[in-house]
Amino acid sequence: MRHRDSNGEEEGGRQPGGAASVDLNLLRTFLAVYRTGSFTAGARLLGLSQPTVTTQIRTLERQLDRELFERLARGVAPVPYADQLAARIVEPLDALATVTGPGGSPDVHPAEPVHLAGPAELLTRRVLPALAPLVDRGVRLRITPGLTEPLLEDLRAGRHDLVLATYRPRGRALASVPLADEEFVLVTAPVWARRIGGPARLAADGPAALNGVPLVAYAEDVPIVRRYWRHVFGRRLVRHPAVTMPDLNAVTAAVAGGTGFSVLPRYLCSAELASGALTLLHDPDDPPINTAFLVQRPGSSANPHVALVRDHLLEIARDW
Repeated sequence: MRHRDSNGEEEGGRQPGGAASVDLNLLRTFLAVYRTGSFTAGARLLGLSQPTVTTQIRTLERQLDRELFERLARGVAPVPYADQLAARIVEPLDALATVTGPGGSPDVHPAEPVHLAGPAELLTRRVLPALAPLVDRGVRLRITPGLTEPLLEDLRAGRHDLVLATYRPRGRALASVPLADEEFVLVTAPVWARRIGGPARLAADGPAALNGVPLVAYAEDVPIVRRYWRHVFGRRLVRHPAVTMPDLNAVTAAVAGGTGFSVLPRYLCSAELASGALTLLHDPDDPPINTAFLVQRPGSSANPHVALVRDHLLEIARDW
């Protein structure tokens, strides 16, 4: 049984549920495992061997008299107490890392690159230009474009620090926050708009006004256009694309060049709409909206630049 003195402290100087007398290196190891979700990935992050990390976690659990992780078939899951501990130590340890380096000693080497992944179009048009000031301050970036589902799997495996996702990931293994909403718009080139009679014709006849106009789409199953038809027109899309290209920047260029019509995120074609290179065919009161999420593991990375990139994205996304 543990005893407390008159000040409420446990014998040995440890605060109830606290870690005041714990070796700082053990807390760093705990945070690395907590963030990466496995002893192996935590060891890789710290530059230690996996047995060393396992031993340090067991030592910390003995000192705290608490189990910190549930051992799973693949990796580990933090218990509620570990969530509380991580919340208490993450800010001071990250602040210390900016001065001493992740290992706790003076570090003349630059911070590790921040591995950021997401849809190519969002990265190209919005994210990379917005991160230019951080690069000027010494932040290094490694950018990976791709689809949300495989990128989230790679995030769970420790291959990325942050992922821009087109939907909120299920489960508690990944932490996510809404980043920005994107509005979808129905557009075509001015030559096609004049040929069909413009937005007025579409308002009068509905989507039948687009019969004979080639459809340009991201994929063969035209998910974006199908959603627009269902949400705005209340009907099922029953046509096949004339051109597909798994790159919305290319779809934008093709439509602006006169290939046909498409449905695009407004941010992606705002310049073309402003210049007249594209014509907005429909302006519904309730356009389809999709929310992008910024996803990472619980807590924040041992690399202080990850938090810097994350917080900067959340700040600048308010103006998107």
